[in-house]
Amino acid sequence: MHALVLADGDPPTRAALDDAWPGWDAGVDLVVAADGGARLADALGLIIDRWVGDGDSLGQDGIATLRDRGVRIELASVDKNESDTELGLLAALESGATAVTFLGALGGLRPDHALANIALLGHPAAVGRALEILDPRARIRMLDATTSGYAHEPVRLDLTGRISDLVSLIPMQDVTGATTWGLHFPLAEATLPAGPSRTLSNIRTASSAEVSIRTGRLLVVEAPATLSP
Repeated sequence: MHALVLADGDPPTRAALDDAWPGWDAGVDLVVAADGGARLADALGLIIDRWVGDGDSLGQDGIATLRDRGVRIELASVDKNESDTELGLLAALESGATAVTFLGALGGLRPDHALANIALLGHPAAVGRALEILDPRARIRMLDATTSGYAHEPVRLDLTGRISDLVSLIPMQDVTGATTWGLHFPLAEATLPAGPSRTLSNIRTASSAEVSIRTGRLLVVEAPATLSP
């Protein structure tokens, strides 16, 4: 089950998403709007199934409009522990989503929100689910080898995509056993400490590509080649 979570960051256009990530909305079963992220739906041609949040971004008039459309409204207290986007993720998981794509999760006025949204890719409630942040500028995923049932067995992530696109590997904690296929600068059982930028801006050289690690957490950021400096 594939769910979209609409966040309230920089709003992507449908044309830009279609150009950067063709087929991004294929097989979508559920659309969850996180507060002001509801404003993305009409522009992207999406129908909201559930809305969650404290309402400080969308406002009472916006909530009333959604309610009139028959959208399921789940109003949270302003004094809550979770961000609105996290509530959107939890709602998607509660509905049975096995794959979740975040839209509008980057940019905006609050860089702390963008960083927190990226951190949601490693949410403990989503272990075993496929999570990604999608933006015309990037697709961001997390390769997590901290929850494998087999110690030090490689955990793999498929990097299939367009030749010449950029692929950056950013360790969120020390990574061991990093190995890549189909990238210009190869890795073979490499140790990647958190902090250094050695694995920034690699290049996909084959449409079929892959990365695997044995331990740690690795943020994988893919970007269209048109963004290359």
